[in-house]
Amino acid sequence: MQKRTGKGVKKDLNYQKIYKMTKVGLFGIGLDTYWDQFEGLLDKLKGYQNQIKTNIEEFGVEVVDAGMVDNPVKAREAADLLKQSDVEIVFLYVSTYALSSTVLPVAQKVKVPIVILNLQPVAQLDYEAFNALGDRGKMTGVWLEHCQACSVPEIASVFNRAGIQYDFVTGYLQDKEAWSDISEWTEVARVAASLRNNRLGILGHYYGGMLDVYTDITKQSAVFGTHIELLEMCELKRHRDEVTESDLEEKIIEFHESFEVISECEMAEIERAARTSVALDKLVENHCLGSMAYYYEGEAGNEYENIVTSVIAGNTLLTGKNIPVAGECEVKNAQAMKIMAEFGAGGSFSEFYLMDFKDDVVMLGHDGPAHPAIAEGRVKLVPLPIYHGKPGKGLSIQMTVKYGPVTILSVVENYNGVSLLVAEGESVSGAILQIGNTNSRYRFSIGAKEFMNQWSKQGPAHHCAIGVGHIADKIEKLGQILNIDVVKIC
Repeated sequence: MQKRTGKGVKKDLNYQKIYKMTKVGLFGIGLDTYWDQFEGLLDKLKGYQNQIKTNIEEFGVEVVDAGMVDNPVKAREAADLLKQSDVEIVFLYVSTYALSSTVLPVAQKVKVPIVILNLQPVAQLDYEAFNALGDRGKMTGVWLEHCQACSVPEIASVFNRAGIQYDFVTGYLQDKEAWSDISEWTEVARVAASLRNNRLGILGHYYGGMLDVYTDITKQSAVFGTHIELLEMCELKRHRDEVTESDLEEKIIEFHESFEVISECEMAEIERAARTSVALDKLVENHCLGSMAYYYEGEAGNEYENIVTSVIAGNTLLTGKNIPVAGECEVKNAQAMKIMAEFGAGGSFSEFYLMDFKDDVVMLGHDGPAHPAIAEGRVKLVPLPIYHGKPGKGLSIQMTVKYGPVTILSVVENYNGVSLLVAEGESVSGAILQIGNTNSRYRFSIGAKEFMNQWSKQGPAHHCAIGVGHIADKIEKLGQILNIDVVKIC
């Protein structure tokens, strides 16, 4: 029998092994009455569907193809297959006109978002060649090969009345914009699956009195599927006490490889942070964590205070490995950082620092953790003589987010439930605060004043996750899969 540690977690279970290739469903719809009427039509439509399947597979997902559904009996069979396969989303290819009765049973049973592919074979029919066919029967067959749009309003009407969640991708088979959209849907399906399989650790407790940060962790699990693991400081201390000299040396090398360790950093502080970093790695490994939120104070001079004042460097390394860590026990922001990380956008822990009304920018930052992969230049490891609002002193992170497009994300919890708040902007160059914190200047299309007003009115906590690139469209799609609201400010 395999030895277990913690609360039923296999010790040798690596976090990365939790994930399997994401499954997405595909089925085509048509009308069986047509096949005997128009020779070759079915074969051509099946060929297009196979082309779609092959293209989707290139996005790194497993496609469960339920074939061509052209009557209600096949609809039931397709629904059973897709349900049993546990797909994240279903792509519905409208191959020609089809009855909505061939669609509804599938959508009702699989109970996942449906993406309707309204994809014509070509961008424009060759009208001259078409009209030159001379045979109205053949011409009708060719028209049916290209009449994908005919069923789209019918399907939407039925889905609306049935309360079924769906979206469209409209275009043609070689349409780059359409395929970019489909690629995003597969990526969003993968992110939704990763959130559901994620194990989020909570170490310590909330920052006292920070009411906006408090959250309902049951609701977080219900919405995202995330497992919440409550961690003990004494376990982290045990791991720290067990750190060997070899472990310490390896971690200090990693510090120097990952950070620009400035000369003011005392060796004793580097070793203190490195020892804690090794212990954090062990904690994450033992509980198979994919993200974490933490905060602790303890009595002055207490061993736990010694640990918690030396975590920023190690938590930054974990964040850089897409195991994001949020300070001040901001569970909601750990979720936001995880979303950004899974989209490959980074996800750095931030809060609002100040506003520059002359340059029309907002400055955001924190004393860490940060995501090194999205830094402008190397991340600096620097000493802080005091942590603002927290006990002790230690090493911190100085970093600016890469100049260029960024997305800001917050997981919001209010009386309506959980939602996502997002804004797109730009990280711009200029003066920053050289105080041993992460901080950057951000410009928004609606201006700094309007951004602050609109963002704040949505009621997020004062923390947010910063990622590189404009990915609001992906986050809006993720909201559809999770069935939660998404508010985009700009």
